[in-house]
Amino acid sequence: MQQRVPDFLAQAPDAHPIAGLDLGRGFKVAIWENSSGHITYDGPQGHTFSLYLKGGGGTKRLDAGAVAGFPGAICVMPEGHRSEWHITAPFRFVHLYAPDDHLRAGFARMTHRDARRLSVREATFVTSPTLAAPLLHMAHAAQTGDILLADSALVELLGHLPNETAPLSGGLAPRTLRQCDEWIAAHLDQTIRLADLARVADLSEFHFHRMFRRTRGVSPHKWIMSRRVDHAKARLTGTDSLSTIAQDCGFSCQSHLSRVFRAETGLTPGAYRKLLRLA
Repeated sequence: MQQRVPDFLAQAPDAHPIAGLDLGRGFKVAIWENSSGHITYDGPQGHTFSLYLKGGGGTKRLDAGAVAGFPGAICVMPEGHRSEWHITAPFRFVHLYAPDDHLRAGFARMTHRDARRLSVREATFVTSPTLAAPLLHMAHAAQTGDILLADSALVELLGHLPNETAPLSGGLAPRTLRQCDEWIAAHLDQTIRLADLARVADLSEFHFHRMFRRTRGVSPHKWIMSRRVDHAKARLTGTDSLSTIAQDCGFSCQSHLSRVFRAETGLTPGAYRKLLRLA
């Protein structure tokens, strides 16, 4: 099985996680401390965004000219990259781990752009206030368990990721995507079949599924589940019962809502509602 960056870190004897937070959809935030060792990330699964919180002068990337880190330094390690690091002094850093498919789907949802336009460019020890601010908020969220703060920070980060402008071939046209989104929103309380969306797009089911995934980064099913959870989040600000919310958001029952909601957010609907009331 392909390893993730935290799997490589876990093998380092002096690297220790001190806080963490599961944001759902495969997104995780972790704060680490390390003081010595040699680490090589060789083709990790998923993207990693890193902010040095404290120290870093004793951390060097050997395959990039032995450049050293500093407090506030940003590193971006795209999926499948390779990098080699040597640590000689204590430092603390926060990592955001992001699966490629859901990162692209989030980018498409937040920016209304084709998911293929997202560019996760490798960066080593750069200064980037637009990335540092949300990562710093995520670090605070990991220490306090404030998942609402982490969600907001993730949205902020997604909005500042670079995008490519080169022409794209294939995929669904923006007008077709808008029509599909409008149809989904109007039928969230009902069973939505692939054939329904393919009919809206005037395509075969096979072609629609393939083009949708290419354009949005995830399958139509995952996209619809995320929209159902987003709708449920909005409903949880009120007083409706979880069973009513489940029915109105298109879930088969309350347990189905709870299972999908937790996978998407890291929390149960009840726990999320409590956080909203405390906010």
